[in-house]
Amino acid sequence: MSLVSLTGVSVAHGDHQALENVDLAISPGEIVTIVGPNGSGKTTLLRCIIGALRPNKGRVERARGVRIGYVPQGLSIDPTLPLSVKRFLSLPRRRRDADVSAALEQAGVAGLEDRQMSALSGGQFQRALLARALLEKPELLILDEPTTGLDQPGSADLYGQIEQVRRDTGAAILMVSHELHVVMSASDRVVCLNGHVCCHGTPEIVASAPEYRALFGTGTRGALALYRHEHDHSHSHDHEHDHGHDHGHDHHKDHQKDRGTHTHA
Repeated sequence: MSLVSLTGVSVAHGDHQALENVDLAISPGEIVTIVGPNGSGKTTLLRCIIGALRPNKGRVERARGVRIGYVPQGLSIDPTLPLSVKRFLSLPRRRRDADVSAALEQAGVAGLEDRQMSALSGGQFQRALLARALLEKPELLILDEPTTGLDQPGSADLYGQIEQVRRDTGAAILMVSHELHVVMSASDRVVCLNGHVCCHGTPEIVASAPEYRALFGTGTRGALALYRHEHDHSHSHDHEHDHGHDHGHDHHKDHQKDRGTHTHA
């Protein structure tokens, strides 16, 4: 039984066709990553899933009573507003102190209850957003580019925390991200989106698909293989493939991040 399924979903914003005939199903406990270039409809897709946007065509079905937690791409809070983390997590409805503390611990930032939101680092702020979503005890946790604005160690730490949340709670995870190397390696399934579903499957299948390479080049495939297996050789030959396929990242830093967050398959 799927937690959420989309069948033939199409969305138009005026004359712009944001999504066309998209099929997608999220099963309990899996990590699914949506990748795609800017303007490919990723955020539109998430808005359809959480019910904030109704498609022009197709249907979105959610399992009866399914609990969804949502971590937005970013949230702007007036820095002059006196707002503690505990108060932020209790909006729009009051939460028990014990529940707030448990959610913060689960998000990896225990003890931040009395800190001001404006005083948090970028990583702490994102984890506060994660804690807020975890208060819903979600069966499906949706994250829209959760590491925007974070440095490389911060990004790697947050992805590790997200994987820990899946292990601890059994929640399915649906993520949108540009950080292809790290996120794809953490995923059970990857969906490559460019207005429509270009390709989907395991990270290895998607990384070798012609449609994926046309969008992102060939460098990711090499980095993915290196990420998944123990290695002690240079990345330089893989790095060379990335030139000419600029999708908004410093590829050399991405490779360094892969080395810094290497795990065994």
